[in-house]
Amino acid sequence: MLQEKIKLINKDFSFEIKSIKDAKQLDDLRVKYFSKNGLVPSLFALLKEATSKEKPLLGKILNEFRTDLQNQFDNVNSQLNDIKNTNLNKLDLTLPGVISNIGSKHILTQTLDEIKFIFKGMGFSVHEGPELESDYNNFEALNFAQDHPARDMQDTFFVSDDFVLRTHTSPVQIRLMKKQKPPVRAIMPGRVYRNEAVSSRSYCMFHQVEGLYVDTDVTFAELKGTLASFAKQFYGDDLKFRFRPSFFPFTEPSAEMDITCFICKGDGCKICKQSGWLEILGCGMVDPNVFDNVGYDNEKYTGYAFGMGIERIAMLKFGITDIRVFFENDYRFLKQF
Repeated sequence: MLQEKIKLINKDFSFEIKSIKDAKQLDDLRVKYFSKNGLVPSLFALLKEATSKEKPLLGKILNEFRTDLQNQFDNVNSQLNDIKNTNLNKLDLTLPGVISNIGSKHILTQTLDEIKFIFKGMGFSVHEGPELESDYNNFEALNFAQDHPARDMQDTFFVSDDFVLRTHTSPVQIRLMKKQKPPVRAIMPGRVYRNEAVSSRSYCMFHQVEGLYVDTDVTFAELKGTLASFAKQFYGDDLKFRFRPSFFPFTEPSAEMDITCFICKGDGCKICKQSGWLEILGCGMVDPNVFDNVGYDNEKYTGYAFGMGIERIAMLKFGITDIRVFFENDYRFLKQF
């Protein structure tokens, strides 16, 4: 009985060891035949069933059988090691390593990080808010009249009668002022949405950074000084800029900030519509009605606000002429930054 099992195991082992190709297969074979619960140790457990007269002979046969299998195993293991060492010796260790392509921050993230760094250096904190916003926070609290064009469906994605995908990051101002008393000095970055046709100059989703400073005796001169400092730190000390009057429902007076066109250097071209200037942001003094809506005393406090598109800021700095490339995930474009 025991000798028949030895023959069967020997036959299976001889067949399997010939098909071994790598160390993993060899280790699986070791576990199957030589481990504590393997086939070879299980044969020794059968010795207890033999008579006292049979045990010496069967024990000798088993030991020789185990030694024979172990030698076959060791030979194959040695062959695999020789192959491994030969392959290692073929390696030319003087060759340069293979350079892996490692991902990097998206250009918009890099731009936002730089904007945050500059404004943090001027004492601004960073706050964020939800992208699904109430109509009240997005429009009414910011002094938008009921018949203001921005409320029209062609500009705004309405989720319901009372909620919209925010069209700007200005609602974060409302949320912040409702929970924090002056002084308030913060920037508010995030995604915003407009129901606009996608083109080289506009997109249905983009990124903004809103800024707000509220305290006693805040002046328009401080606003201009803050934004001029930001622009020069971001674009360079030799930057030329200007402020011109504009209109926003939540600021009065309001202005837009322009910088010299990065293409024509002020001479006039198609990009700047022959003006030599490109707008980078809107700004102004916070309208007293906005303070009323958040419970601030508009006789005691004044403040300024500003907002800029991160895509536009990046386009002007790096000479990018099509906003769509930011969202196409084209490696040829992204690897440049």
